Amino acid sequence: MGVTYDTGALIAADRNDRAMWALHAGFLAEEVVPVVPAPVLAEAWRGGPRQATLVRLLALCVVEPMSDDQARAVGVLAGRAGHDDIVDVAVVEGALRRGDAVVTSNLTHIAGIASAARRRLRIESV
Repeated sequence: MGVTYDTGALIAADRNDRAMWALHAGFLAEEVVPVVPAPVLAEAWRGGPRQATLVRLLALCVVEPMSDDQARAVGVLAGRAGHDDIVDVAVVEGALRRGDAVVTSNLTHIAGIASAARRRLRIESV
C-alpha cells in the first residue's frame, strides 16, 4: 500500500510537526514513496527560503501531474460527492486509483468524498 499526502500534510511538514515527520519517516523506512498530487503542491506552495522544510519533504516524494483523464475523473467524483474543492477530490481520486492511504488534516472531507465513491479509504490524520 502507498500513501498520498494532502495539503494539510504538507502544511504540517512545513511547520515541522513532529507527528507528520514521524509518519513520513515511517513510510520511507518501509520503502513507501509518498505521492503528492500536483494540485496539492499548488495549494501549499508559496516559495522562498521559508519553505525549506517543505522542500526537504518533497525531495522524498513523487509529485503526480494531473492528466486529462484524471481531471475528468476528478470532475465526475466532485459531482458525485457534491464537493467543490477539487484539491480534496484529486487526493481521494488518486489514492483510490492507486490503493493508497491518505494523510490529511481534513478527515471529514476526505472520508466524505471516499464515501461518495463507495470505496473504503485508510486515512491518517495530522
